Formats: sequence, structure tokens, C-alpha cells
Amino acid sequence: MLNQVYRLIAPGMIDVACTTPDIREKVILRPLYLSICKADQRYYLGNRSKEALKAKLPMALIHECVAKVISDCTGNFRPGDIVVPVPNTPTQDDDVIAENYRTTSHFRSSGYDGFLSDYVDITPDRLVKLPSSVDLKVASFTELISVATHAISRFDMFSHSRKDSVGIWGDGNVGYITALMLKAIHPETKLYIFGTVYEKLGYFAFADGTFHVDHVPEDLRVDHAFECVGGEASRPAVSQIIDHINPMGSIGLMGVSENPIAINTRMVLEKGLNLFGSSRSGVEDFRRTVEILDKNPIIPAYLENLIGSVITVRTIDDIHKAFKSDISRNFGKTVIKWEK
Repeated sequence: MLNQVYRLIAPGMIDVACTTPDIREKVILRPLYLSICKADQRYYLGNRSKEALKAKLPMALIHECVAKVISDCTGNFRPGDIVVPVPNTPTQDDDVIAENYRTTSHFRSSGYDGFLSDYVDITPDRLVKLPSSVDLKVASFTELISVATHAISRFDMFSHSRKDSVGIWGDGNVGYITALMLKAIHPETKLYIFGTVYEKLGYFAFADGTFHVDHVPEDLRVDHAFECVGGEASRPAVSQIIDHINPMGSIGLMGVSENPIAINTRMVLEKGLNLFGSSRSGVEDFRRTVEILDKNPIIPAYLENLIGSVITVRTIDDIHKAFKSDISRNFGKTVIKWEK
């Protein structure tokens, strides 16, 4: 069985490599829908350091995917089953450090081939079966949703019991998904969204309140907060969170910043705040995410708002078209329908 893998060999350059899938104790998948992540775009555009590009390339991009089982010699799945593959592959056990934080774990589309290929071979423990209730286009970015689920599980671990109100800074994809999942997991908590674009804030109809960051009431306070901004804008976001959070609150940091940002440690100490980071997710987060999507049909319905465009891919030119279409998108996801 021959497989074609579509690898990024340099920024903006994709080449085809022929491989033979490993069917020994593996499940063979056919990707159905894939979703482009900002991390994929950074590699595609060359917005990483020369050292990082040299170390990571060539590799197939995309770590967000929903796929169909073609064969499974392990007997865990049947041909035709629809599954969500987990891109994180742990290589060592650890009773303390979660699989997504182990330095020995392999992550697809970050130094290891992602799902941009005709077929994918993967161990059955890295697969979560998808209920028929979840739309496949929404399921294509289950990985991103699971990142929010993981962040909320860490929030539950670190935060105190008073959760009357939570603020989410960031009106983009991560903020939107985190807000939705938080509302599903903590429905009694009042949820406030802080952003910079009124049009995007309009999508948060399920929240208890939305605020432009330039017009936040001085007396507004939240018990806890999530920073979902990233980049240079993380600094003012974290600063504003510290101003508006109640003492002993927890702040979840989810935005990725290439450069260090300044934090008002004086007020962190004075208020006794707890800052924690969260990145990626593991198989248990995927399972919990799929369960939530299945039991709360309103959540996938809201997530459909994120589907900005669906591009059918049959050629390498189509792959370039999908990535170039996604470049200018500041809200929503570009979904690839894989028909190669």
C-alpha cells in the first residue's frame, strides 16, 4: 500500500513524498476534513526562526482532523468508523506530567508529519470515535476544542471554589471556543467577554456580557479569568485582567507570544493571584470534548459559526489555495475537504 504525504519543504513550498504505511498494530485512516491552525500558518509563511524551520522541515502540516477508518488489524475499530485522531503521541509514561507537557512526546505537524496525506497510520489508543450527532466540519477542529477543555480542567484544578464570574479576554477563535466550553462545564457561572472588535463580540450571544477593552466599567470585577489573546496584545490583556480580577483569583494563560511580555508582579503578589499556563491536550481531553459535544447539541451549533470557508482539495494547488485563503482570516476556521 503506497501513501502520498504532502510535506512542506520550505515556506510556501509543498512536495509529495511516497511512503508505505505501517499496518502492524496500527489503524489506517483516510482524512475526511482538516482544519488549518495558526501554528500551521506560521510554518507555511515562514514566520518561525530559521533554526526552528531547519529543525522541523520537511514535514506534513495540519494537526486538526476527522477521518474514516480504512482498516484496523488490532480489532479496536471497524472499517468506516469515523474517528478523531489525537496528534500528540507520548513515548514515555509519567505519573505526574501530562502527556502534552512531556518533552519526549511527539506532536504531529511540529517536527513530525501531520495529517496532510492520503492515509495515516496511527495506534488505536490515539483515536476517539466520533458520535454521528457531531457535524464533520465542526469535528475537523476537535483538537482546538480539546485545548480549551484541557485549559478548563487545569482551571478547575487550580482555582478556588467561588466561581460566580469568569472573564475571557480575547474575541478570536480560542476565546470563543473557551467561552463555549466553559459555559457547558460551568453553566451557573456568569461569563463576560472582553475584546477589541464589536463585530466579533456579537458572536458571543451566549455570554452574560461583552465589553470592548476600551470601555470596561471601572468597578467590574471577575473571580477568575482566561487570557486568549496572544502576541504583543497579551501584555495589555494580562494587565487589564489583573486590574479587574478579585483577590486570590486564577488567570489561565492560553495566548501564544513569541516574545516575553511584562507582568505587573506587584499586583499579582498583592492580590495573591494564581497564574497558570495551558497548552495542547491529551487523549482524555479529546474524549471529554467529544462527550460534551454529543450531550450538548447547542455547542456544535454555536461552533458552526467558526466555519469561515470549506475548500475542496484535490491537488497541491488546492492546498496552497486553502492556506492563502486562511491568511487574511481574523475570525473563524478554514476547513479543508480532503478529496485527493
